[in-house]
Amino acid sequence: MQHSGAQGAQPGFGAQWPVPAPSPGGLAAAGFSPRPSHAQVPPPHPHQPQSHPQPSQPQPQPQPPGPPPGPGQGSAPQPPHPPQQPPHQPPLQPSAPPQPQSQPQPHPQHPQQPLPAQPQSAPAPPAGPPAQPGGSMPPAEATGHVRLGPGAPVEIPAPDATPAQLDATRAAVAVLLIGPAGAGKTTVARYWADHRAVPTSHISLDDVREWVRSGFSDPQTGWNENSEAQYRLARRTCGFAARNFLANGISCILDDAVFPDWPVIGLGGWKRHVGPGLIPVVLLPGLDIVLERNAQRSGNRRLADEEVAHIHGRMAGWYSSGLPIIDNSRQDIASTAQMLDNVVARSLASPVSW
Repeated sequence: MQHSGAQGAQPGFGAQWPVPAPSPGGLAAAGFSPRPSHAQVPPPHPHQPQSHPQPSQPQPQPQPPGPPPGPGQGSAPQPPHPPQQPPHQPPLQPSAPPQPQSQPQPHPQHPQQPLPAQPQSAPAPPAGPPAQPGGSMPPAEATGHVRLGPGAPVEIPAPDATPAQLDATRAAVAVLLIGPAGAGKTTVARYWADHRAVPTSHISLDDVREWVRSGFSDPQTGWNENSEAQYRLARRTCGFAARNFLANGISCILDDAVFPDWPVIGLGGWKRHVGPGLIPVVLLPGLDIVLERNAQRSGNRRLADEEVAHIHGRMAGWYSSGLPIIDNSRQDIASTAQMLDNVVARSLASPVSW
């Protein structure tokens, strides 16, 4: 029984008792098999399975043999220091070697055989917008899965237009309702949009102007550079909105106090921003009706009687313009909306030159 030789072969104890290294034949007789030269590490603990690195990982290179051992040292070769270990530190204890976290655990039934490397699956591609038929990406104008038509100027109906395109109750049209303060433009426009058989929107220029909260320039306090700039900006915003509605099959009616003798607040800007197919209609009741309706207003929508009379007198210039005019002095809202339908039908069949 080679008890002293077994103790001398254990690393850590060979430095205390110098015992000659057993021959390979003696190890084979004792039941030990020789280990390969590159595995110069102590045998695993009896209760701890041996972990092996992946085949794809580089194996540590054996260090060249050093000088022969001096007196008092064991003849068994000492394991070299790992490359990352500083040379002044003692070697790690072989009883608990560090285990790399990336190494898989060995198979419980075959602790001496390394597991084959598992192929790494490719990462899933990031989720993106759905592809259009044919493999193309959705256009820049798309919102979600619904493509919106680009807004274009509203054109005059073509001579060969179909009856559906000339039907005033169903065709997609853009109407501009003109009139003085108190004429009922906003009320009639909203009622007309609510009772059409096709989708119709209503845009009031006064509402769009008041989108500006801080720094709002009220024309009632005086017409100046700021109030004119905000009016032009609001009119352009209304024009772009009307074009987008019409391009997507939704009619639009706008209302504004447009003057026939004031180019700044005239039809030229509306035609430029909406298009030549815009249908202008003048709503012009009598002065007494305008004054009565203006008295029922509140806030900055109510004007002085002198200003209302002055605006009404300037609006009388539309009688010589050739535009269709509706006198709703004795008409209620529903009958005025019916008269507006008739005017729109005539304008579709025979567009007005303006």
